Amino acid sequence: MFSKACEYGIKASTYIALQSLEMNRVSLKEIASEINSPIAFTAKILHKLAKNDILESVKGPYGGFQIKKERIDSIKLAHIVAAIDGDDIYNGCALGLDECNALQPCPLHEKFVGIRSDLKKMLENTSLYEVATGLEVGLTFLKR
Repeated sequence: MFSKACEYGIKASTYIALQSLEMNRVSLKEIASEINSPIAFTAKILHKLAKNDILESVKGPYGGFQIKKERIDSIKLAHIVAAIDGDDIYNGCALGLDECNALQPCPLHEKFVGIRSDLKKMLENTSLYEVATGLEVGLTFLKR
């Protein structure tokens, strides 16, 4: 459902949030290792997230990535998805067809309308704090 970049963005944001709750700043290499993502690809994703004010990038020998502790609960999964994938998840055809719309629907169009609506509500109502604090200790879920 999400692009690979978006999946990594959610995982990276979750990891950064967990570390930020402990007042830790994390490096690109550490994040890439924890989410099992190539470093260059992770860097592009983190750049998009920083550009969209989801996380902060701090330069220098003690630099890295962080999210202000007081902001973690206000960041919704919808913000992360929008920063990386835009709104395609809410508008694209379920079958990937170019000409699918209400006037020329694909066979799944009407069935997919409700799914999209539910997904949008879930993403808009789920905070990064909920995801981060709802996970078990160990973070093994991040690696795939």
